[in-house]
Amino acid sequence: MHIRDFKLDELPPGAKQSAWLDIARRADGGYWRLPLLTVIGAETGPTLLVLAGVHGDEYEGIAAIPQVYSAIKPRELRGRLVMAPICNMPAYEALQRSSPIDGLNLARVFPGDINGTITRQIAGWLSQKLLSQADFLIDLHTGGIAYELPTLIGYVHDSGALGTASQKAAMAFGAPVMWGHPLPLPAGRSISAATAMGIPSLYTEAAGGGRCDPDVVACFRDGVMNVMAHLGMIKMEPILRRLTHHFVGDGNLDTVIQARVDGFFKREVSLLENVKRSQRLGAILDPTGAEAAQVDADQDGVIIMLRGIPRVQAGDGVAHITQPYQSRK
Repeated sequence: MHIRDFKLDELPPGAKQSAWLDIARRADGGYWRLPLLTVIGAETGPTLLVLAGVHGDEYEGIAAIPQVYSAIKPRELRGRLVMAPICNMPAYEALQRSSPIDGLNLARVFPGDINGTITRQIAGWLSQKLLSQADFLIDLHTGGIAYELPTLIGYVHDSGALGTASQKAAMAFGAPVMWGHPLPLPAGRSISAATAMGIPSLYTEAAGGGRCDPDVVACFRDGVMNVMAHLGMIKMEPILRRLTHHFVGDGNLDTVIQARVDGFFKREVSLLENVKRSQRLGAILDPTGAEAAQVDADQDGVIIMLRGIPRVQAGDGVAHITQPYQSRK
């Protein structure tokens, strides 16, 4: 079935199924396809959309979604659970972050365009056929091959109804780190598209590295189910990781501290370390080991992201600093 013909409302109550939805023609005459897992509860309730594989080199979300699907029984579910474990099949097949076909980053083109290039089509169909039907979105990410972040849950940090719903769900998710992002969110993300539609959302990050950490998979699996319980979709005792850090910042990992020259990044700080503005974070070395450029902190705060792959080119992001959450008294 082509995704244009998919109608979530036509799936019967009490149904649980996996399907492949055609997106666009491949060069070999076949189709780029979207795997979709759905569980329709016996009772009406919220619709939760869970995405993973938006970047092709991020694997823990891809592994967590089938575990959630296996655990949820339609007769015990209120509402609808809709999950796409690999959104960006071109990038996934190429073992890379962005599409090898059009060079675009799926997480930067939402709400997309169903008449555009393949990446824009994927975003467009996800927005039109799935996100538009959702009451809540969770987008499972990690740092991919190149970047390291702590295992965290990101949310919309705002005093309005949408931000309040997002923050409460982030607490329910149960990750060790929370990271709130004030409005407006950076454009092109699934969560910014959801926000524009009035849909509360969460997203995750974790260490990445091109591996699939079982502990992160378990955190994502438990977190999705914790949110389902929070939304009244299932009954279960929450499985929570101890919250160790809570931050607030713009969360735009496109605007980070960058390498000024090509070389080998030698980092001298760790994730979640407190740093001061102008503090040395590391250096870019040339092939002889000589220092070609120093990397300094651009502000006071806490290290939330570090480059994982030492080889860098000028302009590559190497670190990002955010701020601790300051609650209002």
